[in-house]
Amino acid sequence: MTKNIRNFSIIAHIDHGKSTLADRILDKTNAVSDRDKTDQMLDDMELERERGITIKSRSVSLDYTAKDGQVYQLNLIDTPGHVDFSYEVSRSLSACEGALLVVDAAQGVQAQTLSNVYSALAADLEIIVVLNKLDLPQSDPALVKQQIEEIIGLDTSNAINVSAKTGLGVDELLEAVVERIPAPKGDPDSQLKALLFDSWFDSYQGVIIQVRVVDGMLKQGSRIKFLQTGAEYEVTELGKFKPAKVKVKQLGPGEVGYIAASIKDIADAKIGDTVTEARKGKVDPLPGFAEVKPMVFSGLYPEDSADYQDLRDALDKLKLNDASLTFQPETSQALGFGFRCGYLGLLHMEIVQERLEREFDLSIITTAPTVEYQIKVKSGETLYVDNPAAFPDPGEIEAVMEPMILGTIHVTQEFLGGVLTLCEEKRGRQKSLEFHAGSQAKVTYYLPLNEVVLDFYDRLKSVSRGYASFDYEPSGYEKSDLIKLDLKINGENVDALSMILHREQARTKGLALAQKMKELMDRQMFDIAIQAAIGNRVIARTTVKALRKNVTAKCYGGDITRKRKLLEKQKAGKKRMKQVGSVRISQDAFLAALKIDQ
Repeated sequence: MTKNIRNFSIIAHIDHGKSTLADRILDKTNAVSDRDKTDQMLDDMELERERGITIKSRSVSLDYTAKDGQVYQLNLIDTPGHVDFSYEVSRSLSACEGALLVVDAAQGVQAQTLSNVYSALAADLEIIVVLNKLDLPQSDPALVKQQIEEIIGLDTSNAINVSAKTGLGVDELLEAVVERIPAPKGDPDSQLKALLFDSWFDSYQGVIIQVRVVDGMLKQGSRIKFLQTGAEYEVTELGKFKPAKVKVKQLGPGEVGYIAASIKDIADAKIGDTVTEARKGKVDPLPGFAEVKPMVFSGLYPEDSADYQDLRDALDKLKLNDASLTFQPETSQALGFGFRCGYLGLLHMEIVQERLEREFDLSIITTAPTVEYQIKVKSGETLYVDNPAAFPDPGEIEAVMEPMILGTIHVTQEFLGGVLTLCEEKRGRQKSLEFHAGSQAKVTYYLPLNEVVLDFYDRLKSVSRGYASFDYEPSGYEKSDLIKLDLKINGENVDALSMILHREQARTKGLALAQKMKELMDRQMFDIAIQAAIGNRVIARTTVKALRKNVTAKCYGGDITRKRKLLEKQKAGKKRMKQVGSVRISQDAFLAALKIDQ
């Protein structure tokens, strides 16, 4: 019965207690036995437990007996808090009617608190404000309620005070979920219509998809069809997570569950697709999701070129589980065949790299992260370039436009000076500065995205001693004086180490890169010139001196001309070697040079 179903999500800033609150809700509904209990039950990925963050949204169906004696089915989705995984949050919210907005009663409103609540309001969800960490001596619920009303504009008169650590207030919260979050709408007698909002690959069952049924009944053994791809499959297994897999015979309107249908072709299951019954009348597709636009790009190459096909297969399977990842093949003279990958941010890039190494046992090289630039050339054409290798010749360029973001930083007034200095150093332009209840300040800056992707977040945490939080949204393109910096080894460009940067930084970065390569490169029998250049103009240079064999060691006494003859012969040999010899750069040198900005 749909009137006894409640679909809700938990949204919050990082470390405000989403996963711990989900654990207490599991406890109160007796979903897990004492023997099977662990902390962060829904963070079941090894990487999530190590880093202490949620990377993937995770759903669970719970049976809850309310005070009125009725049994309710609570479909809970725990979501990530980091800005790089905001796409996971928006997908999860589309399967819900309500959201629990969790705010730390000690830290107050932070950057992702705002970002996530706006996503929930855009999805027209009922929001329940939850103040967490009431057990902490420094918690100040009255001040935080004032902040929520000032900054977000939500009414906090019926906010619920909880401690996810001790379980205080969780019973009251579950009653509020039942009373205040609306039941899902849907007609069990109409034709099947279900939203595909997540998927993953299983070695034994093929592609498994997670759906929210909107209309109709989804039954085991029935034949389903994906509207976007037209692929048809027979449902072999139907179930819910409670939180372990539990098989069911059918799913009705408002319910969330998984489908296994021996789907072998990864391309058939697209996130946001509508699942319906095959060989029945036409149905209108559900709205689905907006295509995600990557913000950061980098090259991914296998350390061993023989692993290229394995890397392609691994990326296909990972994209199934992470719809925000994009990739396409590319070639590098230095690194061979690989892929140009697009990510939502630097943490997303790190997580993808670690998952490829752990889950698929691959050894990979990642090139320096870049962003996508708009370049107007003199022929009138506009190019979109995310790879320095594709940057046109300086003589052909009319204007270079770089992507900008509108960054929102929440920080205590004590560290405001350091934050403003950092933003100015990163070529930022201040939009506003607001002071709120307590000692909180909110700063908004227009910043070039390429200045943010490398070390901005780490430096922000350093200057604020971890108190600042950062969120951003795209803000179009602006004209800028950008150039391509090449690194030349003995006159030949090393394409993997090229970078696009502002002209003011070119000499400093070029010299640092050349000196770093000098330290890392193996010495040869001839001098190796390392140059940083803009086009044909060299702006920094250093030399790796040649190894020298003492050819005159066997000469003792006698005429000096004999020694000179041997030295001249050695000199001529080195000159010939330099003309025909090639310099091999080790993978370790590449890896270390690519990390220069960190």
